Amino acid sequence: MISCIIRSPALYRGFVTHAGPRVTLPAVLHLKTGQSFFGRSFGAPESIFGETVFSTSITSYTESMTDPSYRGQILVFTTPLIGNYGVPRNTAPIDSQDSQDIQCSAIVVADVAEKFSHHSAVESLASWCRRSGVPGITGVDTRAITRLLRDQGTTLGRIAVGADTSASRPTPEQYWDPTTENLVDQVSTKVPYELNPGGDVKIAVLDFGAKANILRSLVRRNAAVTVLPWNFDFDSVRDQYDGLFLSNGPGDPAHCISAAMKLRRTLQEWSKPVFGICMGHQIIGMAAGLEAYRMTFGNRGHNQPVLALASSGSIKAGRVYVTSQNHQYALKLSDPFPQGWEPFFINCNDSSVEGIKSTAESGKKIWGVQFHPESAGGPLDTIGMFTDFVNECRAMKQRSVRSMPADVTGTVGQNQDELVASA
Repeated sequence: MISCIIRSPALYRGFVTHAGPRVTLPAVLHLKTGQSFFGRSFGAPESIFGETVFSTSITSYTESMTDPSYRGQILVFTTPLIGNYGVPRNTAPIDSQDSQDIQCSAIVVADVAEKFSHHSAVESLASWCRRSGVPGITGVDTRAITRLLRDQGTTLGRIAVGADTSASRPTPEQYWDPTTENLVDQVSTKVPYELNPGGDVKIAVLDFGAKANILRSLVRRNAAVTVLPWNFDFDSVRDQYDGLFLSNGPGDPAHCISAAMKLRRTLQEWSKPVFGICMGHQIIGMAAGLEAYRMTFGNRGHNQPVLALASSGSIKAGRVYVTSQNHQYALKLSDPFPQGWEPFFINCNDSSVEGIKSTAESGKKIWGVQFHPESAGGPLDTIGMFTDFVNECRAMKQRSVRSMPADVTGTVGQNQDELVASA
């Protein structure tokens, strides 16, 4: 005989679901191209301007919203229901300088969940947005918005909330274009800082707006990481490091041309491994002599297929990898390619350049990819690239130590306090 306890459905739901703040104020999304979408406000009762983009990510809305690459953008989620698992508490920040704040200017969803259910959730999406001063709009046709953005390209927009919804729509001159500003300078660290100083291989990170999981991915592989401002003169300290990493970041890479010119010297004179992601990939490409251009609507989502054109470490030529992406700009595929360089990946949907690498003949170990191997959120198809990079730094360090005279090997791995103190 099987016995069971019958619980009241209402009582049971009370333990697993939580209600967020009610969505009441009217709101409207105006696009500079003339279309308007009326819905209801959630989050902060603020009206803002921004660049309207869409993401095809099905999950991980919290990771997307805190990605610095979304700085200044109104983020439209194509997934109909957003907020159903709430917002977790970030209990393991990479360090005290790791931003846990929302980076996008606003979000647009078809249906925001006013109730959420997850064992790690501490608040609703609406509550998080309201506490962070970020507006949101729900009850609009995000499919129609996405079709417009695909046809006409990324478009400037304004979200008006409450009393502002009755005001006349903005004139074209009133729309704010975030790409005219150096957004990288806004999100990059202002002073160097260290993570995992006891690691066995030392890697410098040029921070153009690094996602936290990039730094975690390096630290998990026992790298001692020094995070530097985006415009730091790395050549003045390069001999202290076993590798250089260039992070993702928001906006137009043209604002970072000075960093590309500094990197050009590094690539010419330095023989140690270099790896770049997203904005970092574009900076490497510009340093190599390639040109960056603005895409029509960019690639944003956790489902972008890329074809590997060359093999390197865990990456095998001819295989298609599913990747996480968030970018508006890309590198032009030039013919001929700069000497010493070759295409690494190409996008299976639009044939845009998704990666470049140094050739075997160049004797260098340099990679750049437009996508995010570290996921969070997204697929893990290319996570092995972090292992490839750190292992290459480690192997080159060991070869360098073996070739050194005995009286100088003691200087390898010197303390970096002087670098941090001088910034």
